[in-house]
Parts: sequence; C-alpha cells; structure tokens
Amino acid sequence: MAMINHSGAKISITSKKLRSLVEETLSPRREALRRVLILPPDHTRLNSQAGPITAMAYEFLTKAGVEVDVMPTLGTHNEMTEKQLRMMFGNSIPLEAFKVHDWRGGIVRKGELPGEFLSELSGGKVSYNVGVEVSTRLYDGYDLILSVGQVVPHEVVGMANYTKNIVVGAGGADIINKSHFLGAVCNMETILGRADTPVRRLFNAAVTRFLSDLPILYVLTVVEQDYDTREMCLRGYFASEDPSAYEAACKLAREVNVILLDREPKKVVVYLDPHEFQSTWLGNKSIYRTRMAIADDGELIVLAPALNEFGEDPQIDKLIRKYGYRGTPATLKAVDENEDLRANLGAAAHLIHGSSEGRFDITYCPGKGGVSLDEVRSVGFKAVSYDEMMKRYNPDKLRDGFNKMPDGEEIFFISNPALGLWAYRGKFND
Repeated sequence: MAMINHSGAKISITSKKLRSLVEETLSPRREALRRVLILPPDHTRLNSQAGPITAMAYEFLTKAGVEVDVMPTLGTHNEMTEKQLRMMFGNSIPLEAFKVHDWRGGIVRKGELPGEFLSELSGGKVSYNVGVEVSTRLYDGYDLILSVGQVVPHEVVGMANYTKNIVVGAGGADIINKSHFLGAVCNMETILGRADTPVRRLFNAAVTRFLSDLPILYVLTVVEQDYDTREMCLRGYFASEDPSAYEAACKLAREVNVILLDREPKKVVVYLDPHEFQSTWLGNKSIYRTRMAIADDGELIVLAPALNEFGEDPQIDKLIRKYGYRGTPATLKAVDENEDLRANLGAAAHLIHGSSEGRFDITYCPGKGGVSLDEVRSVGFKAVSYDEMMKRYNPDKLRDGFNKMPDGEEIFFISNPALGLWAYRGKFND
C-alpha cells in the first residue's frame, strides 16, 4: 500500500479525522482479514494517541467479523492493570482481548546478528552477538500485525517506535539488553533526536533479516504539546509497510518535538505526571531529554509525586538499588566485575543514561508513592520531598519554558519530559 500521510506542524487532527484515517488505512485489507494483532504501547506512552487509534481499529475490524487481539508492547515494563488499560484504551475493548507480553519467557528466537555487525555499528566498542527474539504471539497465525506508536526523540534509538516496537516492545531479553547497552556506549547525546543511529540500524536489520515474513503495517503518530494550554495536539498520522511512514514522521518530529534553546538554563524543573511516571526507569526521561540543555554545574529538579519504584521489573529494580546512578566509568567497572549486571546490560545502560556524569546535580522529589528520601539518595541522587519542593515550584503555577520566580531566580520548567527533547543550540548538531 502507498503511505498514508496526513500531517503538518500547525494542524491538529481531530478525533473524527483520526477515525477516518484509521478506516482509510484498514479498508483496503478488511475483506482479506480473519485475525489481526494490534501492538500499541502501554500507558507510559499515554499521549501518543495510540489508545484511541487501537480502539478505533478494534471497532472497525470486529464489526466486519475480524477476530482482534491487542498486546501492549510492554518491553520490560510491568503488566498493565485494568485501570491503566481503561485509561489508555477506553471501555469498548473487552478485557479478554488484551494479551500480556512476557519479555523473559514467551519469546521465540528467530536468528542472530553477528558480533562483527555490532562492532561495525559501535566503532569497535562492543562485539557481542545479538539474538533476535520476539513474542511467540507474533507467530500465532495473524493475517495482519498492526504496530501502532509515536515517533518522538528517544535516548536509546534516537527516534522512538517503528521497528523498535517489534523487537523491543514485543521483544526478548537478549535484544532488549544488548541494544540498550549499544546505545549507551555509542554516546546518548549523539543519538537523541536522530533518525539514523547505530541502534536504529540494529533494529531495522533484525526485522529485515529475520522477521520479514510477518505481515506488519506501521501506524505512527507525531504529537506536540501546546505549551500555552498544555493540550496535546496530534500533528501527524502516517501508515505504511515500508520505512516511508517512519522517515516522514521523523522529519515532523524533528520540527515539533526538538526544542532548541539560545542559552543554557542553570536550573531546570521537570514535573512527572502521576499517570505516566511511577519509576526512575521512566522518570529519568527528565534527565535524558534535558541533559543537552542544562548548564555546567546546574541543577535538575524532578518533581515525582507518584514515584514508587526504581525499575519497572523487580530484577532490574534490585540492580538499580545495588549499583545506583554513578556514571559511566563506575557502571562499566561494575559490568566487568559483576555477573548479575553483565547479564542485564539494559539495566547497565539505564544506569549510564541516568547519570549526569557529574556535570550537573539531580534532585528527585518523591511524594508519598513509596520510595523514601533515603532510598533516592542511596542510588546517587539528591532528594527533597515533593511537598516541600512544590511550595517553591508549584507545577500548576509554572508555565513551560523560562520562569522568573518572585525572588528573581530564573528556572526553566517542563511539564512533561516524554514529549520532546530540549537542547542548547550549541550542543545539538544534525
């Protein structure tokens, strides 16, 4: 099928128009379909519009007699609760239609990318083989796999979604761990916001070489927050079987989701919405997406009212508590000396990503979600309670961008770090 592209930096796609785009995408195929698997993200990508798209696709297909399953692409995240499913997808899809991805079990290995290829991608920094593992459900006889998600700057792969949704979101431990570590050793700041990166090439090769027999159709969105109203605006809808939808979405995301600043703020305050962020595994987007903006010796304050864990997976949570966010040299040393971390390279990559490498301070401000101030300090961050910090930096009273406080202090406020990448112009070069 030819790519469907309805997009623009100034448009806002309405729910009615979105439904028509979903139907335009599926109509040419509907008569040939018996069983369809939809792969949307989980609630941690709440603003992607993947929830409504999934519900619209489910309704359109089931009315035509098609059997439809929905498997949120959890990657390493926790299984979604009923409350989270309803928040993300609404009430029209029956609970029995939702399937759970198990990234440690429930996977099948379809091939292996050789160490020589990884050495080429990394400039010799790593040379391990990577097993291409995906959920067994992808090979359960579906006529169509509808992969739905948002293209937005991402710390591991450069721009999120597309083939990442298949081999990470619905993938197994080996490719998840090793791809994340590849991104960490290749320098996150040269990857963020780029369409073509070493990790993207890894994901594309995995799908092209070993998963080409899967009937995958990609539906991708680009979303921008209106920083005056804080409303989410759907700027682009793209659909294709080939890379064209991803490439077009990346161009738009680069235009609307990369915010380049003319000067480096000394203090950045980031708010983590309780519906999206309950862990540092996710909440550290506040670090990833601002690190190229913050001035040397500056400070990042993370308002995290719902923080209740470090890792979304119990084993990874344990590793974060054990090793902490100590910077690249300390983490690489720990990988060399400890089998538990060496067996979970995705966790090691996360520890590298979550450190400022000593360039600026990071102060996490947990609420009453379950993580104490002492626990926050134990993993390498500074800590102040959310209630105390909110007295000075109330997110309801701040506007996105530069703010002047009553005592003259200047801060830069971000109400949702998942929606973009903030960088000083002098540090971001295409």
